[in-house]
Amino acid sequence: MNPVRMLIAAVLLAGLTGVVWWSNKDEKAKEGKPAADAPPVILAIKPDQVKQIDIKRPAGESTSVRFNDKGKWEITTPKPLLADPTEITKLTTDFANLVSERLVDANATDFAAYGLAPAKLEVDITTKDGKVTKLLIGERTPTESAIYARLDGDPRLFTISGSHQATLDKTSKDLREKHLLNFTGGRLMSVEVTAKGKSGPETAVFNRVGETDWEMVKPRKMRADGAKVDEIVSKLKLTEMDTNVPEADLKAAAARFASAPLVGIVKVIDAVAAQSIELRKIDKFYYAKSSATDGVSRVGNDLGDVLGKSIDDYRNTKIFDFAFSDPTKVSFQDGGQTTTYEKVKDKWMANGKEMDATGLQAFVDRLRDLSASKFVDSGFTKAAITITVTSNDGRRTETVDLAPAAAGADYIAQRRGEEGLYEIAADAVMQLRQSAGDVKEAQAGAKK
Repeated sequence: MNPVRMLIAAVLLAGLTGVVWWSNKDEKAKEGKPAADAPPVILAIKPDQVKQIDIKRPAGESTSVRFNDKGKWEITTPKPLLADPTEITKLTTDFANLVSERLVDANATDFAAYGLAPAKLEVDITTKDGKVTKLLIGERTPTESAIYARLDGDPRLFTISGSHQATLDKTSKDLREKHLLNFTGGRLMSVEVTAKGKSGPETAVFNRVGETDWEMVKPRKMRADGAKVDEIVSKLKLTEMDTNVPEADLKAAAARFASAPLVGIVKVIDAVAAQSIELRKIDKFYYAKSSATDGVSRVGNDLGDVLGKSIDDYRNTKIFDFAFSDPTKVSFQDGGQTTTYEKVKDKWMANGKEMDATGLQAFVDRLRDLSASKFVDSGFTKAAITITVTSNDGRRTETVDLAPAAAGADYIAQRRGEEGLYEIAADAVMQLRQSAGDVKEAQAGAKK
């Protein structure tokens, strides 16, 4: 190849390489920077740097919240109240990236024409370094879709989306903690419920057993319906005060609260503290008094529906606890005859003989479904049927005695080692006996 042409090509290639290098360098420099015509960012304050927020109005309530030494947000003005962390997060998130819709004037002089002198709303943001940034909110634009805004000491006039007004224009009623109790739920160790009893209010105490179960320890040690205890806990966590109730109505309710019909009282204990809530019904509304808040608050009907139960409603009506854990051994004694079924690998055996799996499963299902029609304190006579079920890989053994009721045709069940009696309908016992009688030996050559 011609040496001259090679030299020219090399020079051109070097020049092109230089152009590409400078182009890439320029693009890198632009990364992370807004476009030249992008609307200016008004605020860019990191949420974790905000120490205090003051929301001021020319007329009406001004509200102040601060991040206290305990790591919690609290309202300090107009009166001390706990703040709702979720609502505060909405505010601080807005401060993190408040972008204008457009720059109206880079050097405005007449702010009064835009509702900014004085401002319709002033939001002062104090950061941990002591710096105070004042955001001023004015009138809506002629199209009503945006709002005029500026920073105190900054001559620029902006418009921002009208949606910011709903986030920033908050009162203490909006920002206060509305939950009547503040606990973790998963860490609860005990729940105490005072509800309707047979002769007046009764109190039951439920203690946590393991991670998910509950046990009634007062007034007597009895099995609890864990789902219903969990329902109380869930409702308590979600229950909020109705902040739209007029102050006059709340004062009237507070005056009548002590004499109003009691719906229920719940006390919860977690690893931190004990909290309680008392619920009463005044006219057609439910009102609550909480240990975590001041005064009386109106609440929705959900909590009343849950607490309006009797203590017996929190007891477990199932006679056996093995539920969906398949038994490995079942002993059924009826009168003078006792039959024991034991599972060996995948076969049920009795007296060295294989039993029909279908009939045996139907019998186990009857045991699983056996439930009390009501709870009684007496009436157990002499056991006519004794059933022992071993389940949970041999770790759980339950023995239940069934006796004809002292009066009537029903039966009374007693779980050994536990207090409390269960009344069972006679039909349920008849079906159980029939199911036990239907268990037969497996037929030779039958499909397993």
